[in-house]
Amino acid sequence: MTGHGFAARVAEAKRARRAGRRLPSAWRRPLAVIGVGIVLAWLLAAVLAPWISPASPLAQDLPRLTPPGAEALLGTDALGRDVLSRLIHGARTTIPLAVVLVLSAMVLGTVVGAVSGYLGGWVDEVLMRVTDLFMAFPTVILAMVIAASLGPSLYNAVLAGIVVTWPNYARVTRSLVLSLRGQNYVVASRLLGHSSVHSLRVDILPGVAGPVMVLASLETGTSILLLTGLSFLGLGAQPPSAEWGSMISSAIQHIDAWWLGLFPGLAILSIVMAFNFIGDSLRDVLDPLSGAQRAGAGVAPAPLSTEGRSEQSVVEDLVVDPGRPS
Repeated sequence: MTGHGFAARVAEAKRARRAGRRLPSAWRRPLAVIGVGIVLAWLLAAVLAPWISPASPLAQDLPRLTPPGAEALLGTDALGRDVLSRLIHGARTTIPLAVVLVLSAMVLGTVVGAVSGYLGGWVDEVLMRVTDLFMAFPTVILAMVIAASLGPSLYNAVLAGIVVTWPNYARVTRSLVLSLRGQNYVVASRLLGHSSVHSLRVDILPGVAGPVMVLASLETGTSILLLTGLSFLGLGAQPPSAEWGSMISSAIQHIDAWWLGLFPGLAILSIVMAFNFIGDSLRDVLDPLSGAQRAGAGVAPAPLSTEGRSEQSVVEDLVVDPGRPS
């Protein structure tokens, strides 16, 4: 077996063992279960919105500003539109666009951070100075400026959110790549003649995936707040769209109708807390640094001896104890 084949088996054994040990433990955490349950409930409501909504979110009726009751469970707004229907349909707008924002920013930031950390030199300097330039401005202020420059639109708000959040992923990814590129298996991959793209894709990015996933889950809640905040300011969703931020904005004109702002606010609170619960649980099970701090281990495991041993036995030992250096 070639050196590359052996290294690949070792890396695969480590990844499989870590995934098998860490991910199932996330489901034993009450906050993770609560978070996933809330997110699934909102996603189910969004998918079934045309069938479970009491009325059309745009349908106007004569009874206006009706408080919650039997005829309208969450009341009606100033135009007689059913608040519950608009709340359910608002999930179809806010949640998917927040996910698109997070995924786009994650891909862009991860690519920039990985290239910067792996290549180093002037490439690292240029990319990080550009990243610092974006991070020098307050996130919300910069998003407002970009959204206002592009014009009030929910899609422009998403674009503004991508522009202001990708530097977070770039910084995290760069720091992880810097710590991984000096590992023995990465150096061995380069000595075997593999390209930089191969080393990044096969050897480094799998080790970056966990912390980036944690950041993405936490950033999803932040992105929802950003999108609804821009809509609240009139820079995102425009009337008569059913969107949680714009619903709260319209409620300001009718401060006595408490239900107009309360229920969209509770919807935002619930989904943001749910993603934060998921992110915290993922961080506990995927972040090796926090895991080491919880364990309080002050002594590192002894290096694994490979002298006089078969490749199969080395791989088996790494599967049993993936944290032991090889």
